[in-house]
Amino acid sequence: QVQLVESGGGLVQPGGSLRLSCVASGQIFSINTRGWYRQAPGEERELVATINRYGITNTAASVKGRFTISRDNAKNTVYLQMNNLKPEDTAVYYCNAILSTSSTYWGKGTPVTVSP
Repeated sequence: QVQLVESGGGLVQPGGSLRLSCVASGQIFSINTRGWYRQAPGEERELVATINRYGITNTAASVKGRFTISRDNAKNTVYLQMNNLKPEDTAVYYCNAILSTSSTYWGKGTPVTVSP
């Protein structure tokens, strides 16, 4: 199993920045892909960005150029740097991990609110 703990969410004004962190523990050597997803009130959960074991990233068109996913393998941590935040970025942000067995694990989420 894998445990994921997110942090870094909060309230920020439009145009501001936040950096989210997600620390993994457990069967980390079995992780193939790590990612960030978000879910706004009344909406379905959507992909924000992913990074695989080779460092290849995939970023949603809606945030490309503003959000960057990165990782620190020594700290078992994946980051989501979010710049030029907009009110429509308001959501609960979830970290996930997909193992080589295709099992998927989720964190509990960290809320991000973008408001004047």
